[in-house]
Amino acid sequence: MEKQNFLAVDIGNSWYKALASDNGILSEYQLPNAIALFDEEFYEKPYDDEDIMLEENLIVEVKSPAVIDKREIFYIGKGAARQRDVSLTAFNNQKADEDRTYLLLFGMAAYHALLQSPEETEIHYTIDQLAVSLPTTQYKERKTRLKDKLAGTHTVIFHKVPGVLEPKELEVKLEIKDIIVGAEGACAYLALTRDHETLEVKNEELVKESIKGIIIGDLGGDSVDFVGIKNNRPVASVEGEPFGINQFIDNIIQRVSKKEMFRFDSRAELEEKLAAGQSEWYVEPFAGVRKDISKYIIPQLKSMAIKYLEHFDRVRSSTTEIKGAVRYIAVGGAAKLARKQIQEAAVRWNERGRPIELMFPQDMEKLNVQGLMILAKMNQLKIVQENHAISTEG
Repeated sequence: MEKQNFLAVDIGNSWYKALASDNGILSEYQLPNAIALFDEEFYEKPYDDEDIMLEENLIVEVKSPAVIDKREIFYIGKGAARQRDVSLTAFNNQKADEDRTYLLLFGMAAYHALLQSPEETEIHYTIDQLAVSLPTTQYKERKTRLKDKLAGTHTVIFHKVPGVLEPKELEVKLEIKDIIVGAEGACAYLALTRDHETLEVKNEELVKESIKGIIIGDLGGDSVDFVGIKNNRPVASVEGEPFGINQFIDNIIQRVSKKEMFRFDSRAELEEKLAAGQSEWYVEPFAGVRKDISKYIIPQLKSMAIKYLEHFDRVRSSTTEIKGAVRYIAVGGAAKLARKQIQEAAVRWNERGRPIELMFPQDMEKLNVQGLMILAKMNQLKIVQENHAISTEG
């Protein structure tokens, strides 16, 4: 499998996280889940191409059966987040049905392909195995639709590419041979229990605990997905909830804008500040003026932590398949940002006699995409073994 290309993409409501493996060499990316229409008239050209990074100026035109309007050009990721007409996710967005999913996913894949062939202006890139995720609420009904729309060949044209001669365009043709869709949360369990190279079980203790039951609470941007694991398998009856960090991020942005006269360009900008730690929780509305914004952040994280545990308690009480679960695991970027507040809120649950002792794994914000890469490799191995069996029988 070392000679094949694998791509794993965690389609998050806040961030798209990707792992790519080309001939065994790993690359890692993340883009804010943001798109914005590109208008030539309002494009601000830098003084010099050296003043701008391609990753912050991804302007794409996607020609694909998966995209309804094939004539529009979009900013995606960091560049989109800075635009006035930026489009962010809404509650209960149906990922398999929205153009933004394919604009961002194909754009990210093409960006990776471009970096592999920096001297080319026309690139053909083959993805032998693509693994993508869906929330548990959408997994059953939408995974086939998502796979059908992702399959085949798709063209991505990058516009206004720095360092490239006029017309400053690059074209990438993506050929996707096979797709597998994983459920958020379940992929995290795969990353916790399997080695990403050998694909063998690496955490026997966690697998043994799954005999009695494990609950994984994947806290994301606009949803919290709970996956019950029993006997090393996901329990499908545990469904997600329309609740995530974005509503709290938006509250912080609104209050900082109103009280401190400072406007964040995007949710992603604030999330990066949160991830950097409390020493960075300030803004500069005017030159030389620093304003501490922790007083707006901490109450929102506390509120989110309390509701997260309430959801955890409801799920463990209402799901018969995993009653008596012996391990509760927190995953997702939002859970990592609010880890301290979640742990503080858990003390109150202990005092009530309903303890929720959470495990916070290493790299908890990356577990889904790591699990997707494992899923891609396992699926490819299955195909190889099936083909070998057929050729042997023949």
